[in-house]
Amino acid sequence: MRASVQEIVFDCADPAALVRFWTELLGGDPVDRGDDWSYVDPPGFVRLAFQRVPEGKTVKNRVHLDLRAEDVERAADEALPLGAARVGGLVKDEYGAFQVMRDPEGNEFCFVSG
Repeated sequence: MRASVQEIVFDCADPAALVRFWTELLGGDPVDRGDDWSYVDPPGFVRLAFQRVPEGKTVKNRVHLDLRAEDVERAADEALPLGAARVGGLVKDEYGAFQVMRDPEGNEFCFVSG
């Protein structure tokens, strides 16, 4: 049996707010299917969906998105006013650079180059 990825789902407290954050980062149009479910279809990527859950985030994500950016520092700077937060500093090596970030609900993601 083979399957394909239909969407990536984030558990969260406020789906409508979180979908708008990710829409600002990746493009697309936010869709709210009620108070408990929102999604966006970013251009060139699989659907990201956001579902309300009663519990809060307590530990580091086991899976995260790496977002390609030509200028990692600039991408991080532009994400801050949207509600993102840096985690640690910029990491550079001979292969490129990355910056660990958190979305407004604490979900980790990275801006990467190289």
